[in-house]
Parts: sequence; C-alpha cells; structure tokens
Amino acid sequence: MVVLAVSWMAKPGQESAVAELFSKLSEESRKEPGCPMYQVHRHKTDPRRFFVYEQYKDDAALEAHRASPHFLKYAKKELPKIAERIEGNLYDPLG
Repeated sequence: MVVLAVSWMAKPGQESAVAELFSKLSEESRKEPGCPMYQVHRHKTDPRRFFVYEQYKDDAALEAHRASPHFLKYAKKELPKIAERIEGNLYDPLG
C-alpha cells in the first residue's frame, strides 16, 4: 500500500471550480483497479484549502494513476490554472 497526501490552495474566487474539478478527478480515480481510496477534503474554515488523501495498492498503481487520461487532464492541465499545489507527501503504512 502507498499513500499520497496532497494539499492544494484554490486561487481567490476559484473555490467552486476547484471543487468541481476534484469531483471529476475523484470519480474517475476511484474507478482505477489499483486505487482503493481517493478522497478530497475541504478545510472547515478556509474554503480555498483542499486536502487529497489517496491510497494505491503499490507503486505501479500510483504510476498508472499519474499516467491516466483523467489525471493528465484534471490534475496536470486544468487544476494548476486555478489552484496551487502546496504540498505532496508519499507514505508507507506501518505494519
């Protein structure tokens, strides 16, 4: 199992557009056979701040996600126009 945790900040006034893109990306990512969990969260008091929690069965599944048409369209092409990727960290589970 590989976990990816990513933080994004929407540009001012783009909060709804970012949420819409994440909705599309989530829907498609959850269909991937190697992705048991893809959950986007929105900060309770700062609507511009988003946190994405992703699980992949292994490194190959993560790489398949990064090469998928929906990732390339939404995360690489569209999202950077209206949000900034603040941080991204990969984790391995203990035990």
